[in-house]
Parts: sequence; structure tokens; C-alpha cells
Amino acid sequence: MDEPRIKVYGSADEVTIAANAAGLQDLAERLLGLADPELRNGYHEHLDAGINLEQGSISLILERDDQVS
Repeated sequence: MDEPRIKVYGSADEVTIAANAAGLQDLAERLLGLADPELRNGYHEHLDAGINLEQGSISLILERDDQVS
């Protein structure tokens, strides 16, 4: 499988997450991990340009918030 490649960009009213197949699988695994019943409310992950995301991306935070209604 290819190296995960994820890019996040957006404007004031929309955000786009573009990724290759490996990147989409990586995001899916991260989201499934956040859904783990053993994790507490407020657990989150930061994805940053040049580290987890492609250069030029805006930062992305995936957060578990059990209070979202």
C-alpha cells in the first residue's frame, strides 16, 4: 500500500480533507480509535502539516466530545 497522504484545506465556510486510499484508511483508524469505549470525553489528536498532513495543509484536530447534541 502507498504511504498515507492527507491534505486539509478550507475557507471560512468549508473544509476539505483530501487523501489517497492509505490516507483515508489512516483517518478511519484514528476515528475508530476515538470511538473506543475505554477513552474518555475530551480525548483528541492533532494532525499537523509536515508531520501527519501534507505541507500546505491547515491543522486538523479530531476530538471525542460525548456532549455533542
